[in-house]
Amino acid sequence: MTEPTSDQPAKTELWVQRTGTRRYTGQSSRGAQVLIGSEDVPGVFTPGELLKIAVAACSGMASDFTLSRRLGDDYDATIRVSGAADRENEVYPRIDEVMELDLSELDPEAAQRLLTVVERAVDRVCTVGRTVKAGAEVNLTIDTE
Repeated sequence: MTEPTSDQPAKTELWVQRTGTRRYTGQSSRGAQVLIGSEDVPGVFTPGELLKIAVAACSGMASDFTLSRRLGDDYDATIRVSGAADRENEVYPRIDEVMELDLSELDPEAAQRLLTVVERAVDRVCTVGRTVKAGAEVNLTIDTE
């Protein structure tokens, strides 16, 4: 592994470790953890839920600068996300997001302009959403001992 330089930040490593039957912990080299499992395991996210949360979080982060600049750093936003799985084909054919914002202090024209800029920002820089829309090649390699 190449040592990072001052111009090159350290690459975050990600992995998932099995902790029980249909139960895993996702981890990062930055110290973050997320509990993952099937729907019948309490206190965990399913992989599909994490996918949807990643899409919603990416939309929020992609719009954060634009919204904070116009609404202030302490603006409230909730992004609700849903999408039922097609179990016959094992895909999520649609993911729906609803961004909840209080724009009551803006006049209708200013609110509409802001929403247009937010939508453009999400379409332009939300890597997760763009990847899901475009599709991504996923390669699995199995190392054995």
